[in-house]
Amino acid sequence: QVQLVESGGGLVQAGGSLRLSCAVSRGAVVRYLGWFRQAPGKEREFVGTISWSNRWSSSDSNYADSVKGRFTVSRDDVKDTWYLEMNSLKPEDTAVYYCAADPRPSPGVHTAAKLYTYWGAGIQVTVSS
Repeated sequence: QVQLVESGGGLVQAGGSLRLSCAVSRGAVVRYLGWFRQAPGKEREFVGTISWSNRWSSSDSNYADSVKGRFTVSRDDVKDTWYLEMNSLKPEDTAVYYCAADPRPSPGVHTAAKLYTYWGAGIQVTVSS
């Protein structure tokens, strides 16, 4: 069973930054990885995703309009860990953040939660005003 473990969440003031990490089971095959979030009383929403195309590249990443230019999805090949770098945080970014992954090659942009097989437990990010 593939496991995903998020870390790096917490409390930050508006305008600040946080970096979330997503560690995937060693040896697991991942073809695309996404970040989602869910605020209280709201549905889970897409944040950003990155896909494998012979390598992990920022050119294969996509973002929700609400975070574009502020959030970045990346991968550290040495540590085999994915990241969500969050800058210029706003109170409306407050949510539980989830990383999700899938081993199946699939073209296109993977913004729908149903496309992902494996999910982390989530981690809280709170942005104070």
